Amino acid sequence: MTKNSANSMWGGRFAGGVDAIMEAINASIGFDRRLYAQDIAGSRAHAAMLATRDIITSADAEAIDAGLAQVKDEIESGSFPFRTALEDIHMNIEARLKEIIGEPAGRLHTARSRNDQVAVDFRLWVREQCDAAIAGIDALMRAFLGQAHAGADWVMPGFTHLQTAQPVTWGHHMLAYVEMLARDRGRFIDARARMNECPLGAAALAGTSFPIDRHQTAAALGFDRPTANSLDSVSDRDFALEFLGAAAICAMHLSRFAEELVIWSSAQFRFVRLSDAFTTGSSIMPQKKNPDAAELLRAKLGRILGANVALFTVMKGLALTYSKDMQEDKELTFDAADNLMLGLAAMEGMVRDMTANREALAVAAASGFSTATDLADWLVRALGLPFRDAHHVTGSLVKMAEDAGIDLPDLTLEQMKSVHPDITDAVFEVLGVDNSVRSRISYGGTAPDQVRAQVARWQETLR
Repeated sequence: MTKNSANSMWGGRFAGGVDAIMEAINASIGFDRRLYAQDIAGSRAHAAMLATRDIITSADAEAIDAGLAQVKDEIESGSFPFRTALEDIHMNIEARLKEIIGEPAGRLHTARSRNDQVAVDFRLWVREQCDAAIAGIDALMRAFLGQAHAGADWVMPGFTHLQTAQPVTWGHHMLAYVEMLARDRGRFIDARARMNECPLGAAALAGTSFPIDRHQTAAALGFDRPTANSLDSVSDRDFALEFLGAAAICAMHLSRFAEELVIWSSAQFRFVRLSDAFTTGSSIMPQKKNPDAAELLRAKLGRILGANVALFTVMKGLALTYSKDMQEDKELTFDAADNLMLGLAAMEGMVRDMTANREALAVAAASGFSTATDLADWLVRALGLPFRDAHHVTGSLVKMAEDAGIDLPDLTLEQMKSVHPDITDAVFEVLGVDNSVRSRISYGGTAPDQVRAQVARWQETLR
């Protein structure tokens, strides 16, 4: 195939034919420029170590360090000349360094390969994203805690199968997400600890013959230790997979609450009112207030799961050590991290600003025979009935109330006695929704005192 025939296949974007196609598929500078700060930090630490070990001169190390500082300034000021022909951020920086300081720039790559260079840059970036995710989760947990504290005794329905199950409190429902997010936080903390080993010095795959000090570079970059196997050092992407796994679980939790916000803000529920900052109107229906932020968040977070699956798919068939396939690790991880941080920020804003409709919550809590379990429990405690018998009696009373178009607390004592003669008027003490939630005093239960205790515990934990 000629250059011209290739060009005719691929069209105007690849006007240069085969060479242009190869450049487009090979280059990563369009996305890996985000690693500039990590690349420069790794190079400065490497140069300093080379000088300490007398592998390069102190004068060369000083020139390299000053030149890299200038490169960083140029990138951050927007004057840096990024070039696709140089493939990636590493070669772009090295080429510019040579333009600035000349010959000493060529000594920077001593005892180093792009393989370990990429690995340390990416590991540093993912480590920072773990820190950002932890901070974002902390902020969201505090927003949920604010809602939990305010609504520790506000009754609302608890659901199973999206059907009214038992009364709970608003605060208790908010705390459920605090617990989920706490586990998410823990996963990012654990992942960060595991990835905090430095691959720099593994070189291409076998280590180096130069007398380098890997512990020095590891310490300079904030790692706990150097990685212990050079093959694994350059071929491992577990740290990115673990980040994506933690991000996917966190995104799932955010998406679940986004779904609840969509339902709760509907005219049929009216449980919450979202602020104008996170809603839009309709182009034709003036009465509408659409939960667009929650819907978009619900959708965008699906990309994180997609990134997780994509990187697993990239890595699953790769023999040791490095293959070019692994270049595909960054773009999807960047996208997932961006969407996670957007999701955390958007959800924090929605949770902080949302207003609960206490009246609608209370009405819904009392509907659907939500205190039926309280009645059954009372029959067991007060009358000594086996629970299965109590369940049968309660079912009969629910049917009686349903046929009459009323709720359980509205049945008369005589009506209840017609089902079981030993029922007394003491039963009415457990049938109200407020009585119901106050009775759930077991650790982790929905009783307002339990909710306040959990809020206090988490406030102390996050202080």
